[in-house]
Amino acid sequence: MVDIIFILLIFFLVSSVFKKEELALMLELPNAGASKEVQEKKTLSIELSKDSLAVNGDKVSYEEIMFKVLPLAKDGKMIMFYIDKDVPYSRVVRILDLLKTHSLNKLALITKQE
Repeated sequence: MVDIIFILLIFFLVSSVFKKEELALMLELPNAGASKEVQEKKTLSIELSKDSLAVNGDKVSYEEIMFKVLPLAKDGKMIMFYIDKDVPYSRVVRILDLLKTHSLNKLALITKQE
């Protein structure tokens, strides 16, 4: 009985250590050869797919994105921008332009490492 409890304990410890960051949208990130790891202590995430947009895991519309982002970004947080590889470029530029309008320049484009 103690053996079974010990094995279960090890299983849960190992599975919790290898848990990946969960995204709200199912994104296929593009590959990048030269990438740099970003510390995620003070971050805010924006996820963009072909037809959806999410801020910190909550789906939002384009019209309400700044109501979510502005209060969180005022603390000097880095914005982690997850973009699906099939998103039209015009959609990406629309979000980037909106962020630039509000002087939110601390931005990291997240990719998959090769």
